[in-house]
Amino acid sequence: MPSAPGGPRLLLRRLREIMAEPVGAQDRLDKIVTQIAANMVAEVCSVYVMRGDGVLELFATEGLNREAVHLTVMRSGEGLVGLIASRAEPLALSDAQSHPAFSYKPETGEEIYHAFLGVPLLRAGNTLGVLVVQNRTYRVYTEEEVEALQTTAMVVAEMLATGELQALAPVETGIALRRPVYQKGVALADGVGLGHVVLHEPRVVVKNLIAENIEAELKRLDAAIGEVRLSIDELIERGDVAHHGEHREVLETFRMFAHDQGWLRRMREAVTSGLTAEAAVERVQSDNRARMLRQTDPYLRERLHDLDDLANRLLHRLVGRDFVTERENLPENAILVARSMGPAALLDYDRSRLRGLVLEEGGPTSHIAIVARALGIPAVGEVSNATSLTEPGDAIIVDGAAGEVQIRPNPDVEAAYAEKARLRARRQEQYLKLRDVPSVTKDGVEVTLQLNAGLVVDLPHLAETGAAGVGLFRTELQFMIAERMPSASEQQALYSTVFAEAGDRPVTFRTLDIGGDKILPYMQSVEEENPALGWRAIRIGLDRPGLLRAQIRALLKAAAGRPLKIMFPMVATCDEFERAKLLVEREKAHLANHGHPLPSDLKLGVMLEVPSLLFQLKEICESADFISLGTNDLMQFLFASDRENRRVADRFDPLSAPMLRALNMVAEHAEASGCVATVCGEVGGRPLEAMALIGLGFRSLSMSPASIGPVKAMLLEMNVAEVSALIREELKTAGGGQTLRPKLAHFAETHGIPV
Repeated sequence: MPSAPGGPRLLLRRLREIMAEPVGAQDRLDKIVTQIAANMVAEVCSVYVMRGDGVLELFATEGLNREAVHLTVMRSGEGLVGLIASRAEPLALSDAQSHPAFSYKPETGEEIYHAFLGVPLLRAGNTLGVLVVQNRTYRVYTEEEVEALQTTAMVVAEMLATGELQALAPVETGIALRRPVYQKGVALADGVGLGHVVLHEPRVVVKNLIAENIEAELKRLDAAIGEVRLSIDELIERGDVAHHGEHREVLETFRMFAHDQGWLRRMREAVTSGLTAEAAVERVQSDNRARMLRQTDPYLRERLHDLDDLANRLLHRLVGRDFVTERENLPENAILVARSMGPAALLDYDRSRLRGLVLEEGGPTSHIAIVARALGIPAVGEVSNATSLTEPGDAIIVDGAAGEVQIRPNPDVEAAYAEKARLRARRQEQYLKLRDVPSVTKDGVEVTLQLNAGLVVDLPHLAETGAAGVGLFRTELQFMIAERMPSASEQQALYSTVFAEAGDRPVTFRTLDIGGDKILPYMQSVEEENPALGWRAIRIGLDRPGLLRAQIRALLKAAAGRPLKIMFPMVATCDEFERAKLLVEREKAHLANHGHPLPSDLKLGVMLEVPSLLFQLKEICESADFISLGTNDLMQFLFASDRENRRVADRFDPLSAPMLRALNMVAEHAEASGCVATVCGEVGGRPLEAMALIGLGFRSLSMSPASIGPVKAMLLEMNVAEVSALIREELKTAGGGQTLRPKLAHFAETHGIPV
């Protein structure tokens, strides 16, 4: 099937002219298929469009019976056209009717055609339809012909992307590009957000598809590739990779792909077929995205993601745009969609315009999730292919409580979520009325409710929620959002601000909890097989005492004349805590010798999150002024269950007998020794779990700002003695890892306790 004189370049120019003509959508599509058939010397050219219900519909044809247009339909996976749509790959056959997937549609009259070539209509890796040419003869299509039809398909896909064909589709379904999409992810930050998509790293919209000068476009492509390679080399050699939010190994992978000959060859072939350099990159990128969307192997998906990121860099080079969105031009009701983000990047956006956050990566304990909760932004993580499924400006809904995302929702779905948002707002108003109500249970037990914080933006929540103080201030967030190590004076300034904002409320500062998944961008990372169990937190502080001493000195100076509470994370032995205490005493002595005012009262505590401390409770309670349970890590270490691994993270329940027995041990030893025991982990902010903790004897809980209201509403209605009796009775007989959740939930329901 040789192409007509002029080949694909002439066809592309003719298609550009047709796209500019003032005609209706159907007439334009009819002219396009006629032009493609003539140029490729094919007897048939047909366009099948994917509808919103997943059905492929014949929208235009040259050569088949015209009566079949908008009549012939097939499911994705049905027939040769459906096979191409499901696989997102070209299919060339010399005898289509002998293929096992062939599906005969009598109304089309295609039984006289044997040779078949079909290619998917792709945009951002999503299949929008299928473009087909057919011939009567039994013939083999060449690679050049397949390439030419793929290039042509890109132009047709752009027509689909404009929405011009929407009017030709059934009203109840529309076309696939605009179809509603539901995605289930992981809840990161509570709340419901309705708004419109803003891509954190916006895709380049290629408007100039057809090349005027092939040689010039090849030179542009080669020059951009060279610039990307050079920029990656410079980042690696400079050691400044983390400033750009990437680790060295990621850039090493980028460098490898930037020299991949197969990838480069495909882009050059696309240019040779008549596309501009940026259109060629987009076409190859779309093919790779289509493979990525259908890939189940996690390693291959990651590699395809890397290639996608590299293509984005190349596109931005070609069009001369920065690889970031324009933060100052953020629209109203913006919902950010990103593959991943660092906490500093989120803080750069105008909070007043943000309504939600959707991430392809990032779990509930990631620092971006912590920052989102601090800002009160509904957020959902681990949403597969979110950046490929959305277009800038798309309507989108984020349900941060359920971990659900609705892309381009139907009006009834949008109305339901709008009502949910209104109900939540009314509930928040009810919680606000409880702000000044004392946190005392029905049987007169006082429970202290405090906030978890880590940024200055968290601190206004103290007044808003009526919290008694800050039970956990994560000092590492200042280090993680900075581009360099904060100086001692910068640390002191932050801690002074925290004290000023807190007023007379107490603040418990946790020393640097870095390492593991919390890598400081300007520090060299250490390769470890299991970083969660490796060199992190107090272990780094004791091995690098200069780092810990500088922080302790900044805290002591900032607290001059007022009470100070410091706790150390990831303590596994009493000896580690004693060494940390000694370091604090030395810093106190140093400041006193130099005439600096000291805190009016200093209390040192331990974050209990390593199970080994459960067997040193007597000693640690005698040595520490207080202990605070970090239930997130304690639970993952107790059950050897990675909290970031979705396959096992929900397998073990914090209300199971083993976990409750461990918590009970801590409460009993703390009470016996007069050591204050608090809870600052996530479970303390869930009403049912908080009810159990209070029943076990804990009288101080620290949680996210959004949890204060629901937990207070719960405790105001509970009787501690009754809950305590229920738990202790159940723990006597519970075995085999049995969970007490059903019994506790039933108790709450029958006693009118809101959980």
